[in-house]
Amino acid sequence: MTTRTNFLKKAALGSAAFSSVGGLTVLGAQNNSGINPGKEESGFEPTANQESFSGWDVSFDESSSELLLSNGSVLVKGQLSFVSDSTKWMVSNSRDGQSNRYALIDIQNNVQGYIVFNQNCNQIQLFYYHRTAQAYKGELSYTGRITFLPDSFACRTKARVGERVLSLSCGSTDSLLNDSLFAPQCDIALRLDAANSRLETLGAGSYSFVMSGQICESAEEVFTFNLDLNYYKNRYVPYYHPIDRTRCPKVPTGWMSWNTYFDKATADDNLAEARIGQKYLQPFGCEFWSIESWQGNSPHLPVSDFYNMNLEVDKNKFPKGMKQLADDIRALGFRPGLWTAPFGTGNKEFYDAHKNWFLHDKDGKPISCWNGRYTLDPTVAEAREHLKNIHKTASREWGYEFFKIDGMSGRNHGYCAHLYESPEVRACFHDPSCPNPFELCIKAFREGIGDDRVFLACQGHTSGPEPLYADASRIGADIVHPNQPVKWANVLNQGRCTINQVFTHNIVMVNDPDTLLVHDLPLEEARVSATIVALPGQLTFFGDKLAGLSEERMKMLQQTLPVADVRPVSLYPYFSMLPVWNLRVQNDLLDDYNVVALFNWEDETKSISFTTGELGIDSDLEYAVYEFWTQKSFSTMKDNFAMDVPAHSVRLLAVHKVKTVPQWISSDRHVSQNAMELKEYEWINDTMTLIGKIRLIGSFPLTMRLRLPNNYSLTKAECIGAKCSSIKEADNILAVTFTANKTGDYNFRIKFLSVIL
Repeated sequence: MTTRTNFLKKAALGSAAFSSVGGLTVLGAQNNSGINPGKEESGFEPTANQESFSGWDVSFDESSSELLLSNGSVLVKGQLSFVSDSTKWMVSNSRDGQSNRYALIDIQNNVQGYIVFNQNCNQIQLFYYHRTAQAYKGELSYTGRITFLPDSFACRTKARVGERVLSLSCGSTDSLLNDSLFAPQCDIALRLDAANSRLETLGAGSYSFVMSGQICESAEEVFTFNLDLNYYKNRYVPYYHPIDRTRCPKVPTGWMSWNTYFDKATADDNLAEARIGQKYLQPFGCEFWSIESWQGNSPHLPVSDFYNMNLEVDKNKFPKGMKQLADDIRALGFRPGLWTAPFGTGNKEFYDAHKNWFLHDKDGKPISCWNGRYTLDPTVAEAREHLKNIHKTASREWGYEFFKIDGMSGRNHGYCAHLYESPEVRACFHDPSCPNPFELCIKAFREGIGDDRVFLACQGHTSGPEPLYADASRIGADIVHPNQPVKWANVLNQGRCTINQVFTHNIVMVNDPDTLLVHDLPLEEARVSATIVALPGQLTFFGDKLAGLSEERMKMLQQTLPVADVRPVSLYPYFSMLPVWNLRVQNDLLDDYNVVALFNWEDETKSISFTTGELGIDSDLEYAVYEFWTQKSFSTMKDNFAMDVPAHSVRLLAVHKVKTVPQWISSDRHVSQNAMELKEYEWINDTMTLIGKIRLIGSFPLTMRLRLPNNYSLTKAECIGAKCSSIKEADNILAVTFTANKTGDYNFRIKFLSVIL
């Protein structure tokens, strides 16, 4: 017998009025989702799909104990089971006419407990409890399959006290810690809550799930499904908009001059660096070459003196103009990029010609900001039209394809979003009633550069309007102070901002932690910065003088390219310096594995540890551990691992389930160790041979590491069309190095001999 219950949303939250009509139980309702069906002032339109979620429909088949929950595009289908003292009881329809609950039937066919459904808007709970005076123990489980939106992924939305691990994912991976599904296109989360739960990705928006909990003398348990519409929008990102993948299909990479040359870089300097980048970085995926400090009056700081609003070019540094430079950059195989800081200007002549475009205090004096001695009044339509037109010229006539627009939300009153929010400044607007002056400027930037250009909002943040218009966001302060080398304090800030803001990365905007600089840092600190930038797959721009880099430091830059496709797993911010970052990697040729970064942010050597529970992996299995930066193998681990990490250092561990045959465990190709170079990979047991195809870059060597069980030894390693050499680095690690004359995919074969021990 199948019963169906249709739960609709209740206007008064927390109340539930059941009525029975011809055996159909209905919870009375009107839409109270909090979603505005009309277009908001910000220009953001709620996704139409969200309107289709209007309440839970429940269907139960007593003969099979199958429970089906559906709400719009969500379908939860599984079997209810109750076990007491190793005996399975029956779950049945109500036997007393109460249509809002099901019954737990013991082996004597007596009703001993109940399962009740409660709903509050788009949340539905399965609450189960004893019948009066009963005190048996037992476990209720709900096991089955969830069909959700096709772009969804498994994640975590419930923070736990004392978390030490930053969780990241490369590919469609799973974790024993996941408690939710999130669909970025619609900003919808399906959140599961039970004493014990597990989600496993099946693909294309389908998941298997298990929920279980105990019922005993002193406690009852609840299973909860919470369909959380506007998950980010209602919490962290009021202007939520998913990344436009047509415009920004991959995370931007490039080079920019500021953090080494500061205000002194010329066109010749930029092109000289680009020629080196063409040889050493472009083959690995470096895409943009971005120009800074090109404006008139820009040979000396501060930025407020630069002629930021009228496209006047510093002729001493850029004598052939910006269009010619863009053409020259493109001729070297890069896409040209441009830095602008257009919220103000240091050009008095321009100010005198357009005084009504600028802000003045109550005494009539110009208001200054970081961007200029004269600050733009964003409520003047003419001024905003000018902003649009100068960016249109730089985009369409000069040919720039990447725009780093500075002075956005920032962290202090010197940046314009803060300035424009000040009551004293707002009182000076031509239109003090304008509700969103900062957003109007950002909209003008996007309209000017066009929908096919990449827009980096420098000091832009997801809590402001930038997500509606920008593709990437500079999340922290500059990695260096003007005319100073990079210091540990700057790297520490880079890490702090990444930990705090990575929960929106590659969902709302791409995070930019500022440039990766490796020349002036001690080796260990350079490794820390490279890991901060590359392991989470953040925007990756370089800023060193490339001609001065050693082969070792240049390789460090190459090991961050191309950017790994990484997204956060924990969809909430952190406010402490987490010592462990865990990247779960899915590779079609290998079993899923973990890459774990152990950061020592302190000034003295420190022991840093993690458990399999913190990583969300099976604690009963044995794992092999290999360290990337120092190329060191460790004994296998079960349940937990700890090691001493020097001050201001990071250790990057590949953690794989141990196999009984030779297995890929690491390579020096990329910080993420995501095996991007493997195009084919297969173990042939009959011949004890590992065969595959590997992607090699030009003449740059690549070394992969294989873990060998004790009973295996190498007999031969070869690669068609490329050089191949091997060396036993440790008792159980075989290093195989490939070198080719040109970039391409090369077939390799590694044959072993097995001795029965």
